[in-house]
Amino acid sequence: MMLLRPRFLSPSSPSPRRSPPPDSSRLPSSSSSSAPPPRARRRRRRAPSSSPPPQPDLRRLTSRIVDLTRRRQLPQIMDEVGAARRRAVDRGAGAGAGLNTIVMNAVLEACVRCGDVGLALSLFDEMRGPGGCGVDGVSYGILLKGLGIARRIDDAFEILESIEKDTSIGSPRLSPHLICGFLNALIEAGWYKIYLFIFQYIIVIRILGCTGDMRRANALVARFRQVLYEGHSVLLYNLLMKGYIKSNFPLGALTVKDEILRQGLKPDRLTYNTIISACVKSAEIDMAIRFLEDMKEEAKRDNNPELLPDAVTYTTLLKGLGNSQDLYSVLKIVVEMKSAPISIDRTAYTAMVDALLACGSINGALCIFGEIIKQAGNNKDLRPKPHLYLSIMRAFATIGDLDMVKRLNKRMWPDSVGSISRSAKEEADELLMEAALNNNQIDMARGLLRRILNEKECFSWTSRVGMIVLNDPVEKYMIPFQETQPLHADLILEEVVMRFFKDPVVPIVDDWGSCVGIVHRQDCTKIDAPLLSMSRGPPLCVPTSTSVEHVIDLLLREKSEMVVVVKRGNMYEGSYASSSRPLGVFSLAILWKFTADATDIDGMDAAHQLQQDVEASNCG
Repeated sequence: MMLLRPRFLSPSSPSPRRSPPPDSSRLPSSSSSSAPPPRARRRRRRAPSSSPPPQPDLRRLTSRIVDLTRRRQLPQIMDEVGAARRRAVDRGAGAGAGLNTIVMNAVLEACVRCGDVGLALSLFDEMRGPGGCGVDGVSYGILLKGLGIARRIDDAFEILESIEKDTSIGSPRLSPHLICGFLNALIEAGWYKIYLFIFQYIIVIRILGCTGDMRRANALVARFRQVLYEGHSVLLYNLLMKGYIKSNFPLGALTVKDEILRQGLKPDRLTYNTIISACVKSAEIDMAIRFLEDMKEEAKRDNNPELLPDAVTYTTLLKGLGNSQDLYSVLKIVVEMKSAPISIDRTAYTAMVDALLACGSINGALCIFGEIIKQAGNNKDLRPKPHLYLSIMRAFATIGDLDMVKRLNKRMWPDSVGSISRSAKEEADELLMEAALNNNQIDMARGLLRRILNEKECFSWTSRVGMIVLNDPVEKYMIPFQETQPLHADLILEEVVMRFFKDPVVPIVDDWGSCVGIVHRQDCTKIDAPLLSMSRGPPLCVPTSTSVEHVIDLLLREKSEMVVVVKRGNMYEGSYASSSRPLGVFSLAILWKFTADATDIDGMDAAHQLQQDVEASNCG
């Protein structure tokens, strides 16, 4: 009631507390002297129309920019930022109003991520210019990172000098993180030997080349040294160890750790994580595990929980243990991770699954995968990415578990987080085909291959699909010998001439059913001659275990179109022997039928072109 009381008080009342409660019969009318309250109410109604329009939702715009940055869609970002600026101008604001420094920092980060450093420099000048939103230390850090990645050293040092002279707009403070961020960008760009003395040397050369002022050069170097070492931080040493990891000698990071101890500094968690990463890259897994134990012992001795291993530590170790296929150590690390007071994120869970799969423990990987799916119901940040589904599908496709590959392929679309790229979709289809082949379901594999080829603009036998087919035994793709309808060797060509209009190559047999030769269409030159006289001698013969790739090489090398498949496993390709009964044949026509559907015009064109190339090779 206290909130409503002022609406009914008279303006002449000396004190609200002494006024009697209002009576509805004594309320003033619109023509009485107490009219100001209605006018006040009318003023309150007009007030929103005279106030400035609400500001745009900059938080939503920033989130949108970050999302488009992950997709590398810089033109779309600039279009939406330009639209936001135009809306600000239409509201009557200035040309530089509407967007704050946080939004523009996100745009700068997008330019750096997408590799357009020139656009980032233009936006940076616009931000710190008249009418701009201004810049801060984050803006300078992003720009220095971009210049380091682009290896534009001169521009980067100009910005560092402007910060040191305190002439840059925004007055950022020269900090170790700002300088080390620039050095980190240089290391990421491939400048593996950016050590402190090289950094100082570049500064001296840069200034002397411009002005020749040695006093200024020494002062700037001393100032940078003071900034880098303030607080006795190991930040620079960690950065130098990262440079060693990027180089061809990652174990050189151990010498940096010795230097840290000589300087009286204490390694932090990042130091140990970097050293463990160097050991993993050098395949020194035992050494990495020793550093993990040193890390835990030092944290316990100094009562420093900030030094305990985190998810990054264990994830790095899991990668190395997976590469070495040490299943016992992988399981030990997984148990330790679950019992440690750390937050296991999606990356850590993915590393567990990858390490278990690398060690051949598909059941263990499925257990972790089930745990991820279960916890993702309460925590959306744990929803797996398509990479995890593809990793498990590869394992099941190898063993021919077609049912599991189908289920994972079906659930990858609604259950995974993030966008599914075209390459991921193609690999999922190829894994289905691989599982079908390993499960001896050739007809299904052919259908999947036709669908894959119809969706692709081009096909290469060196792709995953092609290598699956080429590495399989020829027995999977051969045609049974009787289905080829072989002709008798003593028949005259005139009697069966129409057969060669249908088939370019036909096997011939003797009275005992043994294959004695193969007749090619281009060899049929005498209409009254027997077929045996037109064959190219005994047929080529391969055992059932021969790979398709080897058979294709044999056909092209011998300029033949058909090879006879026999059962003898100890027989190499060569002349046919009567003791080896023919089981089937394999020809280039089988490849054409396998890679092109009869109803697919594009596939038939590709198959026809392949056939013409082979025929030209045979004639040559």
